[in-house]
Amino acid sequence: MRFLIDCELQYEVVAETTLILNVEAQRDDRQRIIRESLALPLGITSEAHVVPETGNRYRRMVLPIGTHNIVYSAEVETDPSIADVVDVPAVPVAKLPFEVLPHLYPSRYCPSDRLGRFAWRQFGNIASGHEKVEAICNWIHENVDYISGSSDGSTSAHDTFTFRAGVCRDFAHLGITFARALGIPARFVSAYALDLFPQDFHAVFEAYLGGRWYLFDATRLCSMDRITKIAVGRDAADSAFVTYFGQLTGPPKTITVRQSDAGAATDWTVDAVSLSR
Repeated sequence: MRFLIDCELQYEVVAETTLILNVEAQRDDRQRIIRESLALPLGITSEAHVVPETGNRYRRMVLPIGTHNIVYSAEVETDPSIADVVDVPAVPVAKLPFEVLPHLYPSRYCPSDRLGRFAWRQFGNIASGHEKVEAICNWIHENVDYISGSSDGSTSAHDTFTFRAGVCRDFAHLGITFARALGIPARFVSAYALDLFPQDFHAVFEAYLGGRWYLFDATRLCSMDRITKIAVGRDAADSAFVTYFGQLTGPPKTITVRQSDAGAATDWTVDAVSLSR
């Protein structure tokens, strides 16, 4: 599938600010960038960096006082790997690759050590790996209300579990937390999503099953085969679309995602979807 992505950010900078941007789509075997552009304010230059282990793409720049617009546009082609869910087992911890192990541990927003008893009592008897993570997503969707503005940058998965409300980032953190508590490596994914309304950045998560990373979305707001990945990390702290050091404010961002190729699918897939090796 091919997607046209447009992302516009505007900032009012009060004091000189260093901005680290992470809005450019990943390049991977299953996610190819056909064309892209990044328009920065006049006179502003940026330093680009790609993290080899994750494929996350960062831009660092210094913004002077004033109003600044940043526009990212891209056409991206994805070729997701599709598998029957019954063919996607959990991998025993004793056989996990060492590079995956950090995604088993608690992190800032995903305190899996605090929700382990509940996770095992609720999901521990489900044998299949993909079925177990889908059961996690189903529980979150049925028991946590999606309410805009119900959380902030300090909200952890434990908070979301307690108050039973959140947004896509919180749903992803809770899914990651439950999966890790059950011995399944999981990581946060920031993304562009075709089906999202209103359109915005979206947060989903990946679980390491059957030897690769598979996508999951407990919000049920988009189909996993219509995702374009931006960044991955242990949680949102590793995958923020922007981090800044200074003083700035910004009006609502503008995100547009459209499908550019013919023959758009009408039904959401229920198969296991992966955009990773």
